[in-house]
Amino acid sequence: LNPWDVMLCVSGTAIACENALVVAIICYSPALRTPMFVLVGSLATADLLAGLGLILNFVFHYVIRSETVNLLTVGFLVASFAASVSSLLAITVDRYLSLYNALTYYSERTVLCIHTMLAGAWGVSLCLGLLPVLGWNCLQDRTSCSVVRPLTKSNVTLLSASFFLIFLIMLHLYIEICKIVCRHAHQIALQQHFLTASHYVTTKKGVSTLAIILGTFGASWLPFAIYCVVGDPDYPAVYTYATLLPATYNSMINPIIYAYRNQEIQRSMWVLFCGCFQAKVSFRSRSPSDV
Repeated sequence: LNPWDVMLCVSGTAIACENALVVAIICYSPALRTPMFVLVGSLATADLLAGLGLILNFVFHYVIRSETVNLLTVGFLVASFAASVSSLLAITVDRYLSLYNALTYYSERTVLCIHTMLAGAWGVSLCLGLLPVLGWNCLQDRTSCSVVRPLTKSNVTLLSASFFLIFLIMLHLYIEICKIVCRHAHQIALQQHFLTASHYVTTKKGVSTLAIILGTFGASWLPFAIYCVVGDPDYPAVYTYATLLPATYNSMINPIIYAYRNQEIQRSMWVLFCGCFQAKVSFRSRSPSDV
């Protein structure tokens, strides 16, 4: 057994378990039907599928050695991870809109916008996953292989370019979110006629949280995306594994950042596992713009 494959399988198992719990909680709780939780559910579903894809890829690689099965599992992984990254972008857009258009956020237009974004994200992700299966692979021409076999160099270049574009859009939106948060906090402080210490603490905490979110995303995916562009298929496979494994960690961290920190999900988790809720414990419902 290749130890890198074992680590990817273990990573996939952890990803699947974490995100399966998030999906179960959101499906179990009728109260979690707001646009924010629909997006979190989409992200958890994509990461759950990615985790299952890593497990299946490991099983089929060592049990069923078939080029057709390999294409299917690779296409499944591409679609799942693409849906995960697209869902992250949709969450970023939602957070920006919830701050920029706070007064009209809970309108029917917002719900339609969320559903449209998700439909587009999953549709594009499915198309990207089908490309290797439909013939965009290097099974017939080994010279066109990329560092991720059986994907071609042009295929991984397209995927990497898409990631870079999404990362830049998220970076721009999070900078705008920071500006809005700082401006709102400053306006509230001025209405109180003085700048309190809590004003700076709250603003610093919000900006730090956004930096952690974007930094985690970039640190997970950027090395793999860059290596897909500059790497050569003749390089040792360990380079591919060393950059791919951290990318999978993003799907492991996502439920912690976007789900388990949310108090509504914490309350639903308590009810799901304990069957009861202690009324003495106070939970505050987080607004869509909370980061």
